[in-house]
Amino acid sequence: MGSSQHGAKLLVGVILIGMTALAVAESRQEYHFKVHRHASVTINNQYGPVSVKAGPAKRVSVIAILKSDKVEVDKNQNGNRVVLKSHLLDGADANTGRVEYEVLVPADANIRLNSTSGPLHAENLRGDVVIEGNNAIVDVRESTDGHVHVRTLNGPVTLTDVRNGHVEITSLSGDVVLTSVSGPFVNVNSSSGKIRYDGDFGDGGEYSLTSHSGDIEAMAPAYASIDVTARSVQGQVDNEFPLQPEHTSFTMKAGSAFAGTINKAASSVKLFSFSGKIHLKKKTK
Repeated sequence: MGSSQHGAKLLVGVILIGMTALAVAESRQEYHFKVHRHASVTINNQYGPVSVKAGPAKRVSVIAILKSDKVEVDKNQNGNRVVLKSHLLDGADANTGRVEYEVLVPADANIRLNSTSGPLHAENLRGDVVIEGNNAIVDVRESTDGHVHVRTLNGPVTLTDVRNGHVEITSLSGDVVLTSVSGPFVNVNSSSGKIRYDGDFGDGGEYSLTSHSGDIEAMAPAYASIDVTARSVQGQVDNEFPLQPEHTSFTMKAGSAFAGTINKAASSVKLFSFSGKIHLKKKTK
């Protein structure tokens, strides 16, 4: 056998050994906790995704996929509070310290998720949702009645079909997209990220969308009932709605600010950017 053939077989052997070691190191673990109404569930995962969905009442079920033996899952239950944490061991990095969580909680549970890289997903919940992540992609959908608080540095944030809740989103540079989001209080604040709202602004809520240098686009149907104020200090402001004018605390300047009411002005809407563009668009469908 030639040296080249021997070398090729040796290389294949090394690859197979490496793959086998990786397969052995990766593990799947399951945990189950009995809880009562309004349970509190906290998950801290430095590397990897966390997905939380509504499941059976009085039960928290967790599937954790550990990508290596360089990470462990610390789990603890005190009464109605469940805490899971990815515990990095010596030598762990973003790959070997990765854990993937799939979690089912009662719909009325209050959850708190934290991850550096994410993504972080919450769906079909009625309790409070608190999510924190540096670069994590955040996705919250089909949730009602609870508070939704999201804080990120660079990760994009998407909320879809979130109703009748207090929504507060803070992001340094991540884009924020709100679709069919309404409630008594909706506040989005970004330093440089874009903000996009697509909904009807509900009935009787307070909405504030603010970005220092990012653009703001708000789309609403013709039947929307809002009292709106929009202002960009150095950027352009556009409006597609016929407004009933109203007095403001600042000097109105064409192209950089507008204010007025639409229909019965049930909800208050404030759009502000220092240098980004603002566009209030009328939905055609």
